[in-house]
Amino acid sequence: MLAQATCTEALTWADARQLAYRCATPLPSLSVSLRDAIGRTLTGPVTAHQDLPHYASSAMDGWAVNGTGNSTGPWILAASGMPLAAGQASVIATGGLVPRGATAVLRKESGFVSGDGYLSLGPDSRPGELSPGRHIRPAGEEASAGELLVPAGTVLNPAHIALAAVAGHDHLLVQRKPRVGVVLTGSEVVTSGEPAAGKVRDAFGPQLDAVISQLGGEPAGQLRIGDSYTEWLSALTHVDHGQRPDVTITTGGTGKSGTDHFRDAVAALGGRLLVDGIAMRPGHPAVLAELPDGHFIIGLPGNPLAAMMALMTLGEPLLTALGNRPLRKAGMMTCGADIDPDPGRTRLVPCVVIHHLALPATRTGPGMMRGLAGADGYMAVPPEGVAAGASVAVLPLPWTAGGAAISA
Repeated sequence: MLAQATCTEALTWADARQLAYRCATPLPSLSVSLRDAIGRTLTGPVTAHQDLPHYASSAMDGWAVNGTGNSTGPWILAASGMPLAAGQASVIATGGLVPRGATAVLRKESGFVSGDGYLSLGPDSRPGELSPGRHIRPAGEEASAGELLVPAGTVLNPAHIALAAVAGHDHLLVQRKPRVGVVLTGSEVVTSGEPAAGKVRDAFGPQLDAVISQLGGEPAGQLRIGDSYTEWLSALTHVDHGQRPDVTITTGGTGKSGTDHFRDAVAALGGRLLVDGIAMRPGHPAVLAELPDGHFIIGLPGNPLAAMMALMTLGEPLLTALGNRPLRKAGMMTCGADIDPDPGRTRLVPCVVIHHLALPATRTGPGMMRGLAGADGYMAVPPEGVAAGASVAVLPLPWTAGGAAISA
């Protein structure tokens, strides 16, 4: 739904993050093939359509026999798959249907067939080889018809998919992921080689689709435009293969100069600004808007680190809400250095985690990526700063294994 009022002043980092999460409702479920369901969240339970297994089957290669626990044979060999009368046996393979009348399965290693076609116990047979039900997997041994196999809310792994297939399912109901389009702006941006003076290399195009996937979204294509208002307006209404993304992420153009068109384009489309600036550094000129059709637009600043911190602040909560997942909380960790106050603003500082100690990374200016490249997470330093040895809120980056050390 649209916000009740246009945001006119910067929110705190915590409030902006919460607003981005609360402003969206989960997307509806989607029926997908088993192959496409891996890694998605199940929204409808998986139950057994019939008993598993749905017939009594052999656990061994050998012979199905109709005999008592004291029987030593010989048994007359009958055609496979036919009902067995007393004193009869038939060849059976692992997983094969146990014929009616069979009381046990004799392992191949424990029997032999004489030249005249009779089956007898072999000298290496074990005690109890022919006890009732021996080496027979009864119907319903794994599950009964109607039994719950995988509950809703499960993130599906390959074993879940195999179980669903065995249970007779071809499609599963899963949570739909938000489709996210990207609009890359700036006539000064080059996409390959070393940029000349006055030009900059594109830091967003090669990485944003991967980050979108890591945050629970589904990349829906990228557009590259210049700096004109007309291009902005066209990009924000772009439809790819008949589908409009649920969220569009833009890079640059979120300032308030005459060449920044984010706000004017949103207004022309009848949208409202939900967040217009955040009291944080880097990433202050970040914007979140919603159009009348429920489409969200996230405006990231043009500096790479500032953009990534804005994406973590607004994009992660928004995609989490649309994907019907709980918002990840910051973990409290011991800070390994003094960090100066920045009155009125939260500082987002990339950090490394060593023995549960959060150490601020170096080279973390708004336009730098080197510090973030080696970081496990980022600290949300309050306006009053933090002293070494004190607790600080830390959130993991979505792509780092080291982020596992950061716990709420």
